[in-house]
Amino acid sequence: MRNRISKIFILVLSLIFISCNNTSKKKVKTHIEQDNMTAAEILGNPNYLAISYGGYRTKSREDQPTITQLKEDMKILSAMGIKILRTYNVHLQQASNLLKAIKELKEEDNDFDMYVMLGAWIDCKNAFSDLVPDHYQESERNETEINTAIKLAKQYPDIVKIIAVGNEAMVTWATSYYVQPSVILKWVNHLQELKNSGELPKDLWITSSDDFSSWGGGDTSYHTKDLENLIKAVDYISMHTYPMHNSHYNPAFWLTPEQEIGLSSKEKIDSGMQRALNFAKSQYDSVSNYMKSLGVNKPIHIGETGWATVSNGHYGTNGSRAADEYKSGKYYKLLREWTNKNNISCFYFEAFDEQWKDAENSMGSENHFGLIKLNGEAKYALWNLVDQGVFSGLTRDGNPITKSLNGDIDTLIKTIQSPPVTYEVTTP
Repeated sequence: MRNRISKIFILVLSLIFISCNNTSKKKVKTHIEQDNMTAAEILGNPNYLAISYGGYRTKSREDQPTITQLKEDMKILSAMGIKILRTYNVHLQQASNLLKAIKELKEEDNDFDMYVMLGAWIDCKNAFSDLVPDHYQESERNETEINTAIKLAKQYPDIVKIIAVGNEAMVTWATSYYVQPSVILKWVNHLQELKNSGELPKDLWITSSDDFSSWGGGDTSYHTKDLENLIKAVDYISMHTYPMHNSHYNPAFWLTPEQEIGLSSKEKIDSGMQRALNFAKSQYDSVSNYMKSLGVNKPIHIGETGWATVSNGHYGTNGSRAADEYKSGKYYKLLREWTNKNNISCFYFEAFDEQWKDAENSMGSENHFGLIKLNGEAKYALWNLVDQGVFSGLTRDGNPITKSLNGDIDTLIKTIQSPPVTYEVTTP
């Protein structure tokens, strides 16, 4: 009897060992599969939500976020289901530190899953200087920016899946720094050649992230041979669309129509946000239509779109009345539903508020595009995630992730204003 019990005991131990061993192998396999994920598999995948990320806390980018702060933010974003980030400037320490932080998190936890769209800043000669910008020559330091992006992509091939050449670098309203499409094309071709030679991973995707109009979806003045060649050269198109900004600059879609004047303020806003979504869709379609008119058919993803929650300027009480937490939350929900359903990646702008963008005006809209405030308060767009407990145990600079306005929806609704019936565009 005792011998029988011993045999049974040994058999049970063997089964437990085999089970644990298989589980361990499964975890290792999953981690290997994550490291082998390509841009083609990540982009358009609703299980890999995208977001734009800076992580700056102060009014100056001279104060770079630390590795500890970056890791805190990565854990928060991961809890939200975010798995790919967009950065903007590789020459700043934030980019290399972010990659280091992600690598460390992956080493600490096999199941941690995060990738990066690395942005290489491109501008024209004399950009952001006292001299007149020369939009027909590029800055001498563009080469350094590209070379830094190449270096980081080689160093972190399991994390860097995309390089974006320039950010709104071709759109002519970027008067301080825009360049001609030929400049972007030059660097995109250079990166593609490095892929073909094997110096860069062949599955690394190359694009440029720019306004919808720069991709041919707007004024025909952008329809040049260089743009045609650029569309053929990139692996996919990364386009920007901002209905919130257009609530001031092109307000026709935003104004409350006559037939809705009798509705409640909330009903007017909900209708206006649906029109905002349709506005974004129309800009996406305009880029798609232009691309297809060239005989090209490749993915188009949204490199930027967002909605500010505060404005004392064009989008505030004395302007288009677009900026508030309720509208921002509605826009975020509508964008995620539309893009996820249609396998479009949306690098929503942005993860956290950053106050360096309009350092002299704390109420400036550029400081308030984040889904989470500087102090860790999740805005209305994320209240449901706080309720679900996804941020439990996570902090940002010592602050737990809680709901803004203490989660009081009645207080939030009292602060909102419906779109105006008429609106006169004014310039500063």
